Amino acid sequence: MPTSLTAVAPPFHPGELAAQDRWGTPGLWDTARRQRLLWDHLPPELNARIEGAPFFFLATSDDTGRCDCSFKGGGPGLIRIIDKRCFAFPDFDGNGAFMSLGNLLRNPHVGCLFIDFTDGARLRVNGRARICEGAEAGALFPLLPDCRRAVRVDIEQVVPNCAQHIPLLVPAP
Repeated sequence: MPTSLTAVAPPFHPGELAAQDRWGTPGLWDTARRQRLLWDHLPPELNARIEGAPFFFLATSDDTGRCDCSFKGGGPGLIRIIDKRCFAFPDFDGNGAFMSLGNLLRNPHVGCLFIDFTDGARLRVNGRARICEGAEAGALFPLLPDCRRAVRVDIEQVVPNCAQHIPLLVPAP
């Protein structure tokens, strides 16, 4: 894990603090652990991993709190890192329900989960998203001539996680 990053204090809300008290873990969250666990930007050493991710999971919710979690795939190059506090991904046509994008029209908050099942590495990235259309989407992904929509995520929180409990998957022979 990177150690030369500017850490930010975890924004534990009252429910999280109550859960930590209830199940005896508030002592785990000393200053040193916070510094290893939570950042407000993508560190450069993770850029290649994120840009090479063939998929990720996108969590959204509407303005009433109804949640949706979607698999977003497309192979390596799916994510374009714009700078250390912003990335984008194309929106590929699927079933036409637009659950994720519909939620984004009502609530910009997103959670992105990147998991590498070959080594167990995982990374959570939370932020605010906005939908880009037409020429703006095309400019973000010029190698995808049919890219009609893309999503830009302004990063608010980056949380690297340990590989514990992630199953390691190997390709079928």
